[in-house]
Amino acid sequence: MLTERVRLSVNINKIALIRNSRGGNMPDLVKIAQDCESFGAEGITIHPRPDQRHIRYDDIPVLKSVVRTELNIEGNPTPEFLKQVLTHKPHQCTLVPDSPSALTSDKGWDTIKDKSFLTEVTQALKNEGIRVSIFVDASPRMVEGAAMIGADRIEFYTGPFASQYGSNPSGAIANHIEAAKLANTTNIGINAGHDLNLQNLRFYASKVPNLLEVSIGHALVCDALYFGLSNVIGMYRHQLRPFEHA
Repeated sequence: MLTERVRLSVNINKIALIRNSRGGNMPDLVKIAQDCESFGAEGITIHPRPDQRHIRYDDIPVLKSVVRTELNIEGNPTPEFLKQVLTHKPHQCTLVPDSPSALTSDKGWDTIKDKSFLTEVTQALKNEGIRVSIFVDASPRMVEGAAMIGADRIEFYTGPFASQYGSNPSGAIANHIEAAKLANTTNIGINAGHDLNLQNLRFYASKVPNLLEVSIGHALVCDALYFGLSNVIGMYRHQLRPFEHA
C-alpha cells in the first residue's frame, strides 16, 4: 500500500545559533523560515532552551506571525516555556525532557513515571487548541503511556537508530517498527526526529508505518553548506516521497 509522503518540518535552531554568535540579525531567522517554506518545507520547528543560546523567546511571536505551514515549538515544559507556548499558541508543542545543561536532546520521557505531570501539561495545552506531541524512546510501553496521558502524537527519539544504522539497519529500526504498530492501534500520531539525515531518512520512513512528520535541523543545515538551502530541502523531501512499506 502506498503511503502519503511524510511531512518535513525544518528545525532552524542552528540558524539562530549562527546569528547569535555575532549579534545582530545575520542570518535573518524570519527570512530563513519563510524561505524554507517557499522551498517546500511543510513546517518550522524551534526549540528554545532556558539559556536562549539559539532560539530566543522573543523570536517566537515574530515566527508565529510569519510561518504559513505549521509552527512546532519543542522543549522542556518549564513555567517560562509553557507561558510562551500558551501565549503564542503554535500549531504543535512537542514536550522534550532535556535538562538546562543538555547540549542536545538525548532521551525521551518516561511516560509512566511522569504520567501525572505530563497529563496536566498536555491538558492545559490541548485546552488552548494546541496539538501535543511527547518525545519518547521507541518503546511500546512509553507509547502506551503517552496514549493514556492524552497526547495527540508521539515523537520517536531517533538518535539510537541513527548511531546503529550504519552497522545494523534492521536491528536499528526493529523497536521503532514495534512501537509504531502499537501507536497505530491507539489512535496516536507518529512523528520522529534526531540525527535523521540523507543517508538514513528514507529507510526509516519506509519502515515505520504511518509516520506523519519528521523534524530535521542539524544535518539539514550541515548539508546546506554544500548544496544550498533550496536544494537540500528538495533533497530531503525527495527522500520522503511516497513509498510502499516493507
